[in-house]
Amino acid sequence: MLLTLTDLCKSYATTEGPVRVLDGVSLTLDAGHSLALTGESGSGKSTLLHLVAGLDTPDSGAVIVAGDDVAQMSDAARAALRRGTVGLVFQQFNLIPSLSVGANLAFQARLAGRHDAAWSAHLASVLGLATLLDRYPEQLSGGQQQRVALGRTLAVRPRLVLADEPTGNLDEATGTAVLDLMLALVAETGAALLMVTHSMRLAARLGGRLHLSAGRLA
Repeated sequence: MLLTLTDLCKSYATTEGPVRVLDGVSLTLDAGHSLALTGESGSGKSTLLHLVAGLDTPDSGAVIVAGDDVAQMSDAARAALRRGTVGLVFQQFNLIPSLSVGANLAFQARLAGRHDAAWSAHLASVLGLATLLDRYPEQLSGGQQQRVALGRTLAVRPRLVLADEPTGNLDEATGTAVLDLMLALVAETGAALLMVTHSMRLAARLGGRLHLSAGRLA
């Protein structure tokens, strides 16, 4: 299994005492497979993705990515994990405004020492960005910006893609188009995809679905 979560627990301190966000979550996800994670706001979906990406650490339990326990890694090792093995796509596009579309697409791959000009050109073509490479983020629509963000993530050829409401800022038709592209490109690379979404319609497009409620999976 590419991703294995075992009895994952996470709590946060509040003025009224600790609140348990994840309460014994376990799941597995293999390469080439996709899984949608649904649940109400505040149910712990984004927290789970942050733990998998090494952006936060669990109180207990294990997060194993490609055979390595993320919780036991150093900060530098977690950063390296996010540069190469794990790709992140967020609701916010997080593009660098001072860089062109082409430079944004290549940014993460260059950072990881994995820039492949032919692969980047393929991504730009598939994502409908080939004629927009000299533009800047402010000159793009929301759907175009999300396609750039997706291409930037996939340019590294990550083994695991974590997507947190990647269509949340897009209208239904544009969101569907972006999801179509993401599923096709993830399948092409053989990566695994774990996607958080509120949309049951979009969740049904993935290979499996789990629902998170009160910190537990159902």
